[in-house]
Amino acid sequence: MTHVTGTLVLAGTPIGDIADAPPRLAAELETADIVAAEDTRRLRGLTRALGVHTSGRVVSYFEGNESARTPELVEALAGGARVLLVTDAGMPSVSDPGYRLVAAAVEQDIKVTAVPGPSAVLTALALSGLPVDRFCFEGFLPRKAGERLGRLREVADERRTLVYFEAPHRLDDTLAAMAEVFGAERRAAVCRELTKTYEEVKRGGLGELAAWAAEGVRGEITVVVEGAPEAAPAELDAEELVRRVRVREEAGERRKEAIAAVAADAGLPKREVFDAVVAAKNAAGTGPAKGKELS
Repeated sequence: MTHVTGTLVLAGTPIGDIADAPPRLAAELETADIVAAEDTRRLRGLTRALGVHTSGRVVSYFEGNESARTPELVEALAGGARVLLVTDAGMPSVSDPGYRLVAAAVEQDIKVTAVPGPSAVLTALALSGLPVDRFCFEGFLPRKAGERLGRLREVADERRTLVYFEAPHRLDDTLAAMAEVFGAERRAAVCRELTKTYEEVKRGGLGELAAWAAEGVRGEITVVVEGAPEAAPAELDAEELVRRVRVREEAGERRKEAIAAVAADAGLPKREVFDAVVAAKNAAGTGPAKGKELS
């Protein structure tokens, strides 16, 4: 007989406007056997705003106790309980408590599902005006200046749009570091207080935004940064062009095809590569006459 386990439900909560709460959230809050909340006081405010009452046991589940509390919740799940995990805003485990519990539940083959909800990451991306077809979420940067610069240098050549969370009192330092590593002209958007009364999206170059933030910024912050521009083809000297043609010839390609391939890779006219090959052969005294055309 198969043992029936419970279900872990990750519930997205509003990032600002309570009207954005998904309809299923109220039902899950009322029926869960256990509600694990990042902040139980915030949970009480949420239930009051939604007009619901929790019937199950409410426990805290935050950064300081999630390692110790995870085994307790997994045991409850293994015994058939429906555990609802909510954080202060957004989706659990995305820069919030939850990953440890999800990983532990998956390891025990316990069902994990979600109540989708508002996302600061996706909302900021959509409002930024920057490319959104490919992006990567980098979460919070380190607080120490040296570690922060090191993390930024790791993604200096990243072509995808970058998304960060940041505390308002560190925003000016973070934007200044980004301007230093990515360039002051790299486009970005600072999204503040999303879905709230004083929502603001400030767009511009990183240098401009760093100067703006130095005056002081308040609220919940999401920063969206344009990806690195495509690198221009490297400028190759004649000697390097000739070397690349020779490598292709030695691999069995005919000279005409080798010259065409090297020219395409370097973004150069075939004639320029041909002339470099001819000049090198003539200098060595083993090549065709300078006037011979590329066929």
